[in-house]
Amino acid sequence: MTAAEDERQRLRTLFDGQRETALRWRESTAAERIARIVRLRDAMLAHREDFHAAFMADYRKPAAEVEVSEFLPVMDEARHAIGRIKRWMKPRRVRPTLTMLGTSGRVLYQPRGRVLIVAPWNYPLSLCFGPLVSALAAGNAAIVKPSEMTPRVSALMAKIVGETFAESEVALVEGDADTARALLELPFDHVFFTGSPAVGRLVMAAAATHLSSVTLELGGKSPTVVGASADLRLAAETLMWGKCLNAGQTCIAPDYAYVHDSVKDAFVAECRRVLAARYGADAAARAQSPDLARIVNRRHAQRIADLLADAVARGARVLAGGDTDVDRCYVAPTLLDDVPADARIMEEEIFGPLLPIVGYSSPDAVIDDINARPKPLALYVWSRDRAEIDRLLARTSSGGACVNHCVAHFAHGNLPFGGVNHSGIGSAHGHHGFLAFSHERALLRSSPLMPVKLFYPPYTETRRRIVRAVVDLLKLPMP
Repeated sequence: MTAAEDERQRLRTLFDGQRETALRWRESTAAERIARIVRLRDAMLAHREDFHAAFMADYRKPAAEVEVSEFLPVMDEARHAIGRIKRWMKPRRVRPTLTMLGTSGRVLYQPRGRVLIVAPWNYPLSLCFGPLVSALAAGNAAIVKPSEMTPRVSALMAKIVGETFAESEVALVEGDADTARALLELPFDHVFFTGSPAVGRLVMAAAATHLSSVTLELGGKSPTVVGASADLRLAAETLMWGKCLNAGQTCIAPDYAYVHDSVKDAFVAECRRVLAARYGADAAARAQSPDLARIVNRRHAQRIADLLADAVARGARVLAGGDTDVDRCYVAPTLLDDVPADARIMEEEIFGPLLPIVGYSSPDAVIDDINARPKPLALYVWSRDRAEIDRLLARTSSGGACVNHCVAHFAHGNLPFGGVNHSGIGSAHGHHGFLAFSHERALLRSSPLMPVKLFYPPYTETRRRIVRAVVDLLKLPMP
């Protein structure tokens, strides 16, 4: 037996070993589910300093960013679920429609069963344990596959999961793309994947083999619009935070910015001021900044450096930054102007701290340009003109949107987080995450008084008249 066959057999055994747990957990109580989440949360917190060290070793992520972008989302997800699981699990009564008078209806929330969570490398802790909290809240057994690109963080998560759960309940599997493919060959009841649209297509195709349901949180190029009436100081401070957080390796980072011609120079000046204040006044200081994470590996650093070089070769101007050191996985926060539409940086998701700035005079032209591209994961609008904001939101489509903010909608536990079409399928976080990992089972109970026999054969003239009258009754407006 080859090593690949051994690995497939190991994963199959792991998957089969969770079957009894999944069946038993269908009847799990809210208290039992809460206890599992608490155990995971407390184990994660017990290794807080270890995570700081692991993130620093994997890609020099500052401890403060580990807290705000890794710990905070998981802690908020756990707190939100712990306080609401009992309410979420409660069957929901629904009123009968006109034709169903005499019945009672309820929606039951059942665990999907055995679920697979495939997490990416850019936020390896929050995008692994966050969905796991939702899966546990819904009562599922789970296998989790983190990325191999952050090996120290993945190893620490494996240690935590192994200490907290039996493999028959929750298991974390380390490995590369071959391991992920082998897992996708198994008939999971649900697959939750976070990653690129290209890999998302492969995941969806693999899930289709078993008709497994999926939640796909993908990426894309999230546009930003800075209108003539925008608070430029606020826009620059917030946009530079959202763009440089995690060195731009964020699926909902502002990818490129349309800035009204009348405020473009002032906006660029504000951005340059913010970058100097946060990361250093010159190139040498920024390269040594302890507050800027590194690109995850040389391959990705080279890809971003190539995007920058291609844009400059085609005529783009560097307004700030522009420095790269592939060997050190360093890319400086960079502002670009005059980027031609056919440059690679305007076609590919950047996933780094480069921000092309595109001047505009017509909001309609911006809307047309956004609509000509695949639907993005997020859209950001800076404006104090309500009519302009409403027009942009009404005439475009994106997974989520922020007005006078960016990225922060990810942290709002009562909002659905997810994409649309090219940028994803399904939603997560809070109640939406619970629903993603739950089957909404319809339950109808009939009353002996319900006149169902009126619709049974033989279809006499009287019965035909009654059925016709009922159908005609449906033309009446709802009360």
